[in-house]
Amino acid sequence: MNGVANLPLAGTTRVGEIAFIDLKAQQRIIRERIESRLKRVLDHGKYIAGPEVEELEEALAARTGAKGAVACASGTAALIIPMLAQGVDVGDAVFAPSFTYNATVNAILLTGATPVFVDVDPDTFNMDPADLERRIEVVRREGRLRPRAAIPVDLFGAPADYPAISKIAEREGLFLLADGAQSFGARLHGRWVGDLATATATSFFPGKALGAYGDAGAVFTQDESALEAWRSIRWHGTDASRKISVCVGFNGRMDSFQAAVLLEKLAIFDEEQDARARIAAAYDARLSGAARLQALVPGAQSGRSYYSLCAPGRDAIVAMLKEMGVPTAIYYETPLHMMPAFEAFAPAGGLPVTEGLAREIFSLPMHPYLTPAQVDYICEATLYCIDRTR
Repeated sequence: MNGVANLPLAGTTRVGEIAFIDLKAQQRIIRERIESRLKRVLDHGKYIAGPEVEELEEALAARTGAKGAVACASGTAALIIPMLAQGVDVGDAVFAPSFTYNATVNAILLTGATPVFVDVDPDTFNMDPADLERRIEVVRREGRLRPRAAIPVDLFGAPADYPAISKIAEREGLFLLADGAQSFGARLHGRWVGDLATATATSFFPGKALGAYGDAGAVFTQDESALEAWRSIRWHGTDASRKISVCVGFNGRMDSFQAAVLLEKLAIFDEEQDARARIAAAYDARLSGAARLQALVPGAQSGRSYYSLCAPGRDAIVAMLKEMGVPTAIYYETPLHMMPAFEAFAPAGGLPVTEGLAREIFSLPMHPYLTPAQVDYICEATLYCIDRTR
């Protein structure tokens, strides 16, 4: 298929319909096993706190090298739980990128703390450690807020620069919470996401590389002493008896059905990751000279939840790709500090790198069930569209 003839339209008839994320193909492979798991939940009737939840927590901790994992209701809950346990509160400054989904900053605000937006690195698209230092200095100089925590986001599956950010957090006394909502399965210097920060939140939203069939999430820790508090907070702040409130909490539990689904998806996760790696390598090889691709920090391996690239004329490229049968997505077209809910926290002078990326970023199909012919067609079509906009 290399050099697909008759672009822009004829190629799709040869490669079939291209899905941006293909959950149906995955389900065909594991449906019987999932149905068996779900039947067991129906049989035992423990729809909340069933044995599948604890089994999943043990499997997640073993998979990541974390000291423990706490399953919860969503990726947002996974962000809120460790901040509440840490005592993040009114008057605290929590540093986070603006180039991310709004859940990161919503979680900060729901604790009562104040988000302080940090610009991102133009190559990795993740939190810029140098800008983090500048923002901390500004907060300390102004004296209105206490620098309290930092939440780097592993955008599109690529780990943030944890060696640099961890040093800053340790020096400044910041609680480091990794937002790994998109990066389950990623590694940095041989360590998995889940073992790179004091606490790590992840999401199992259906479209993630490891996704449930509904909302679900988990929190990972290197500190076993944190686990009891996290379990309490996700269950309305109660003690082990579930009768006495010992702290402020909320309903952050994962149900047994989602745990059952995730256990079967986890069983094929490594195989799917290998396929994602092959597809990403093909994209890299074909597109690197035509567009700006996301770079990785040294020693990193992406979880490849999404494949994103930047190019001038993005909107025209995306429109042409749609006409050619190639689905795309634009993530974070409007940075958080420019949204009505968060504009009160926008830094003076804006965030120039974030704002520049937002004008050019788009994502191509990325899932393990893309065929080689489809990958080839996507590359040829993308190159064609980028060339047309020059």
